[in-house]
Amino acid sequence: MSRHFAASVVEHHDVNAGFRLLTLSPDTPALPPEPGQFYMLQANTTFDPLLKRPFSFFSAADNTISFLYRIRGKGTRALAALDTGAKLSVIGPLGNAYPLPEGDYIAVAGGIGIASLYSLLGAVPGRALLFWGARNRNELLMPERIEPLVKTVVMTTDDGSVGEQALVSVPVKRFLADHAHLPVYACGSTPMMKAVADVCAEAGARCFVSLETYMACGVGACLGCVVKIRTQEHPQGTFRSVCKDGPVFDASAVIWEGAGE
Repeated sequence: MSRHFAASVVEHHDVNAGFRLLTLSPDTPALPPEPGQFYMLQANTTFDPLLKRPFSFFSAADNTISFLYRIRGKGTRALAALDTGAKLSVIGPLGNAYPLPEGDYIAVAGGIGIASLYSLLGAVPGRALLFWGARNRNELLMPERIEPLVKTVVMTTDDGSVGEQALVSVPVKRFLADHAHLPVYACGSTPMMKAVADVCAEAGARCFVSLETYMACGVGACLGCVVKIRTQEHPQGTFRSVCKDGPVFDASAVIWEGAGE
């Protein structure tokens, strides 16, 4: 089966203000995705914008793939305008996956980062201690689908409209004081993931992050999404492609200066 395929829109609706859920059905058999992988979507046939856009998949079942996304630029505005029956050009699944935890684990989502983590929550239901941060109530997306999949959930918002008024890394740091043996999985903005990586490093907890950056090809050919990663051979860091070598990395290996810019 090819990773390049055409797909049809079977459902497309608003979730909250500025956020939509898109469900596609591949026109031909497609490879099943693993938690944490992503797809490149061509929003329309006019080639404006020219390049496909990367989207973490939200869920996949019964020959459908769903994407939860924020409308924030030309590409996502074009995507948001698609009606049922519209055709898209798709590449995927791409990238690596979250390593599945063997027991309980900590999931840390920042805003739309829940779109990537949802597939992990569904793959190992009932094990996650979810810390979920957002700017406000509107950006805590689809809690009715998230909460049944987790063991506990702690919410934070910048404006205090839901949960603690704090950055999500604040309650994570408190919790890690007695639970540093649990692995941590994080997805969100680069500053949020760096903050979570820092508190995990202080506590001695293993942390995996799903990086977000601009992508052009999605397969590592253009080198447009490189970040600096420490390896055994290159302890000072060497460049790796988020699309091909990631998007999931061990947080302790990420050199955060310049990441996600």
